[in-house]
Amino acid sequence: MAPTSSHVTIRKRVAILFLCATAIMAGLVCRLAYLQFYKSAWLAENAVDQRVRDIPVEAKRGIIFDRNGRELAISISTESVYAIPAEIRNHEETAAKLAAILALDANNLAAKLKKRQAFMWVKRKIDVNTAKAVKMLNLPGIGLTQESQRYYPQDNVAAHILGFTGIDSQGLDGVELTFDNYLRGRPGSIVVEYDARGQEIPQATHRFVPPTDGYNIYLTIDIVIQQIVERELERVMKDTQAKAATIIIMKPDTGEILALANRPDYNPNRFAEYSPKLWRNVAVSNAYEPGSTFKIITSAAAMSEKVVKLEDRFFDPGSVEVQGRHIRCWKHGGHGSQNFTQVVENSCNVGFVNIGLRLGSEAFYDYIEEFGFGRLTGIDLPGEAKGILIDKTKVKPINIATMAIGQSIAVTPIQLLTAVSAVANDGQLNRPQIVREVRDKSGQIIRGFQVDVINRVMEASVARELKGILEKVVEEGTGRNAYIEGFRIGGKTGTAQKVGGGGYLPDKYVASFVGFAPADHPQVAMLVIIDEPVGLYYGGQIAAPVFAAVMKDVLPYLKVAPQASASDGSESKEAHIVVPSVINLPVRDAIQSLQKAGLASRIEEAGDRIADQIPKPGSRVPKNSTILLYTQTPRYLAGEVTVPDCTGKSLIEATNLLAELGLSIKPNGYGPKALRQDPAPGSKAVVGSVVTIYFE
Repeated sequence: MAPTSSHVTIRKRVAILFLCATAIMAGLVCRLAYLQFYKSAWLAENAVDQRVRDIPVEAKRGIIFDRNGRELAISISTESVYAIPAEIRNHEETAAKLAAILALDANNLAAKLKKRQAFMWVKRKIDVNTAKAVKMLNLPGIGLTQESQRYYPQDNVAAHILGFTGIDSQGLDGVELTFDNYLRGRPGSIVVEYDARGQEIPQATHRFVPPTDGYNIYLTIDIVIQQIVERELERVMKDTQAKAATIIIMKPDTGEILALANRPDYNPNRFAEYSPKLWRNVAVSNAYEPGSTFKIITSAAAMSEKVVKLEDRFFDPGSVEVQGRHIRCWKHGGHGSQNFTQVVENSCNVGFVNIGLRLGSEAFYDYIEEFGFGRLTGIDLPGEAKGILIDKTKVKPINIATMAIGQSIAVTPIQLLTAVSAVANDGQLNRPQIVREVRDKSGQIIRGFQVDVINRVMEASVARELKGILEKVVEEGTGRNAYIEGFRIGGKTGTAQKVGGGGYLPDKYVASFVGFAPADHPQVAMLVIIDEPVGLYYGGQIAAPVFAAVMKDVLPYLKVAPQASASDGSESKEAHIVVPSVINLPVRDAIQSLQKAGLASRIEEAGDRIADQIPKPGSRVPKNSTILLYTQTPRYLAGEVTVPDCTGKSLIEATNLLAELGLSIKPNGYGPKALRQDPAPGSKAVVGSVVTIYFE
């Protein structure tokens, strides 16, 4: 029987329905395949984001120590407030309550809390009381997590070396920046799983990924020497009313920086409260005309090239003409006839102009570049400048003449001290270093720093001859105010008129002194710069005394024994030696110190450390005299000790006295003598305690 039209219609409808069902099924299969193979990672990630909260845990930043292990920068624990917007029930109410405690704008906070984010910070690194108040609110979606906050126990001390960190504990300046990769560490996290209603799922995914703490940094600086330097900077700024001042101390044989400080400075604990101009480390980033201190480099070049001998005579009538320009000597009427040594002693401009012209541009530039001017020293501090050097192809005789006396060239303080240290180091130029080593938490050395020799700039014999001349500058020449009784000092004064728009500025000078001690075997080199002093402005008048004041404390602290002057021809002084202090030294070190000074010793008691000596420190005795040393058994064990009276003592004296008993010092103020202390003298303190000494 033939199918009717109704049957055909039904079959068509079934076929269409089947085709539609097939198409839908095919579409679903394709969609499933798409989701399974192409979007699976995205879907899995979103699913995890919906139920898993990843709360960051900041790594603890490494500690920065001085060369002797004293803490200069540490990380302390602090609380930070975070929000998980999906868990917040009432955004406006939550924002209002938090804003009242955290001193935030409630409307802005409410808008932030409404954003579709898995995690957000509300306020970071709050104080303890504020954290307690937030915790007591017990707000849904609001939590607290521990972070680290950088703290500098010494406040302003060494600020331009240390630098500071940002809110994420990232280094922003100083060593904190240059060694950030070592100090920062690696952050961890806390992973918690929640259900669809935002409630924590019991026995679900709870995982703690611990942070990896940063490495510790040991600097080359000595905090005691740093404090001595900063004390004298405070004093000179007050006495001279200068615009700024800088002191750098270096070990010439290694290039290690023992102290570096500038004034004005800032407190890195509150760096945001200071002008960014004060963050600038002018010791490495500012170029200035060095004036007569640069004559050391001119002398080194001339002596090395043998264009001048010690007995060569120069006549100074008061000025010299070069290419139509008159260059005057600082002394009105000139120095008359003098030999080369006297030219250096008197810092005679006319003599040095003639020496520079004898050298010529080719040889002079070779030495300028060999000594490191016109390029970076490579010190591990940010913002270092290259200085300014006239293009060698464009230099004229007048430029050579003025460069010979420290004009027409701009150098950075670190460049100049590094170059002079090469002279002190018998001609070997080393890269200045600010970091000794990097260690992990177990004390293993991750990176050590060795002496980095750049090149040899002059023969050792020539360098020793020049050191002898620079010693005479201090004994008989312009540097007499840098002289220290019992020590051989070599150095050079500098007074430079500042350059401004259109030429040299009237009444604006930079006074400086650079030197080293002991002159025959330098242990320390130092540069003092005083920018725009009011009143006296000659380097020999105001910078040299600062050099002497610092050295008087630094040399005994470094256990450099006093010695007779090389140029002192009197039999009485040559035959007598200033007795060094060996009190508080271990017996072996005391005997060695006396032997170096040319003295014998005799131990009068049994003990480990020197308690007293006869003759007393500072006495003059004949060479090979015997010093009686009185020893005693250790006066402290673990437990309590009696706090000594430090009033009236200098920083060094107080430091040594407290160290003898196992106590640490925290200086406060910059006066020459201690006025009071906390804890009080006679009170009991646990070994290792800190005694605050107030210098005013």
